[in-house]
Amino acid sequence: MKKIKLSLASQIFIGLILGIIVGAIFYGNATAQNFLQPFGDIFLRMIKMIVVPIIVSSLIVAVAGVGDLKAVGKLGAKSLSYFVVVTLTAIAVGLISANIIQPGAGVNMNNLEQTDISTYVDTAETKQHESFVDTLIHIVPSNPVKAMVEGDMLAIIFFSVLFGLSIAAIGEKGKPVFRFFQGTAEGMFYLTNMVMKFAPIGVFALIGVTISKFGLESLIPLGKLALSVYGTMIFFVIVVLGLIAKFVGFNIFTLIKLLKAELILAFSTASSEAVLPKIMEKMEKAGCPKHIATFVIPTGYSFNLDGSTLYQALAAIFIAQMYGIDLSAYEQITLMLVLMITSKGIAGVPGVSFVVLLATLGTVGIPIEGLAFIAGIDRILDMGRTVVNVIGNSLAAIVISKWEGQFNPPSAEELKQVS
Repeated sequence: MKKIKLSLASQIFIGLILGIIVGAIFYGNATAQNFLQPFGDIFLRMIKMIVVPIIVSSLIVAVAGVGDLKAVGKLGAKSLSYFVVVTLTAIAVGLISANIIQPGAGVNMNNLEQTDISTYVDTAETKQHESFVDTLIHIVPSNPVKAMVEGDMLAIIFFSVLFGLSIAAIGEKGKPVFRFFQGTAEGMFYLTNMVMKFAPIGVFALIGVTISKFGLESLIPLGKLALSVYGTMIFFVIVVLGLIAKFVGFNIFTLIKLLKAELILAFSTASSEAVLPKIMEKMEKAGCPKHIATFVIPTGYSFNLDGSTLYQALAAIFIAQMYGIDLSAYEQITLMLVLMITSKGIAGVPGVSFVVLLATLGTVGIPIEGLAFIAGIDRILDMGRTVVNVIGNSLAAIVISKWEGQFNPPSAEELKQVS
């Protein structure tokens, strides 16, 4: 009898389905939640354990291999230019969708439950007082070890790039250090594959807790918002990102198929970190040079959160409509520009979308208290946002590789083996 071997994507998908079923059966059961939660937490902690070492080692090796400050600066400028254009497009799509669908029109706030959002307020107030110059200053770490401990992605990238260039600059003396980080990177990728074997169990636990805690019926009062968010995100991926992919000679559905295991995992965990190491590895195998994949994707996690910014724009208009506030075109453009600034550089903050919205809504006269009405289903919406963020950053690596004239995709058969 032939033994059936399931792919990782299939195993994660089965874990997702079983988690939904178990969560629905034990809806509202605190004992079941307390039993499942540790398995999900252990998986997420294992992922966080490997993210910083793999980014530091991979980026140092990639930059040291290039060894050219001008080339790295050019890569950074192109990446940031692309991120700004696509982020503005995502915000515009969110605003247009909210104005057409009107998800907040006619919503009776008396029928909605309010969730405590006080935990996000202090972080948002700090963010409100930060200027663009403060954000730039924060990129330079006063203590790189502290930045690694805190998972401050931009500071980690800044230090790793400069250190990689320094290793290249000292020539032969730097080779032992280069080989050390090269071995570290290879070891961390091997460790990633080991950790991913636990992914189906982690996904089962995390989605089980989510469904048992919130229940699918929690979506009903805010069903129009949820459908609007997911519908708009699907449109953005297929049409907007699809056109960008086509422009650089790639198919968006091929990319989605390539990343199927990572997208299921990202959806289930609502964590971009959970798939960062595998995304970098897969995009390199898909034809992106190592130095581009390891630079663009982590940087994109701070500057190119397409799903998050699209949602923030749509949610802001939803709250305005819920309160009967009619925002003018000028106010919506102001909201767009403010979101563009406030959404940068805080990817590592828990509840990032809420922090950004809290820091933004008051600038156009939208009551921040409105966030308490949608906080209850934020986890469900966050799952979709995370998927769009992952697709957007994976595509960014292809676009920049193509822009640099260094994209070298494998044959269709080889690409199939990668996925």
